Amino acid sequence: MLVFWKEKLVFLSVPKTGTTAIEAALSHRASMVISDPPELKHAPVYRYNRFFRPMFEKACNETSMETLAVMREPISWLGSWYRYRKRDFLDGTNRSTKNLSFDEFVDAYTRGDKPPFANVGSQAKFLEPRPNGTKVDHLFRYEDQPALVRFLEDRLKTQITFDRTNESPAMPLTLSAKVEDKLRRKCSAEFELYDSLS
Repeated sequence: MLVFWKEKLVFLSVPKTGTTAIEAALSHRASMVISDPPELKHAPVYRYNRFFRPMFEKACNETSMETLAVMREPISWLGSWYRYRKRDFLDGTNRSTKNLSFDEFVDAYTRGDKPPFANVGSQAKFLEPRPNGTKVDHLFRYEDQPALVRFLEDRLKTQITFDRTNESPAMPLTLSAKVEDKLRRKCSAEFELYDSLS
């Protein structure tokens, strides 16, 4: 999470959406950089609403902070998690996808009781508005980096270049039509939210 106090902007870091690159490029401009622990670095809207928004309002008398986040196409997002969890440092753990196909990983993700290797959260849940009206004010598609850069350069009055960091190893990913149909049916909120972004 990055807080740009003068610009009244909070960047919420959705995992697997290039957040490490964004933080590397902009942390020097931020008033607050929350990089650890992961539960706070990747604080979703509900956690921001519960802890950070009240702090800004009560301790700092600031009620006009806006939020920004990035969402990735849902299958691509799962592909990034799958590739990340194939890395050697997870070998032998119940979170490793080393001996699984992408189909097996995505199929496990669609279950109600997800095994640890497929328990990677939900972008729609991360970004879900709260009953009190707290929501993401500016939501960009990961695949439309130019729009994100234009917004940030205009808001922060600085030129921005994102370097590729923390990338998962490249590999071909094949998802069968049967598993994709199941994913789209069981996780329809992910696709509906992504498709709503212009």
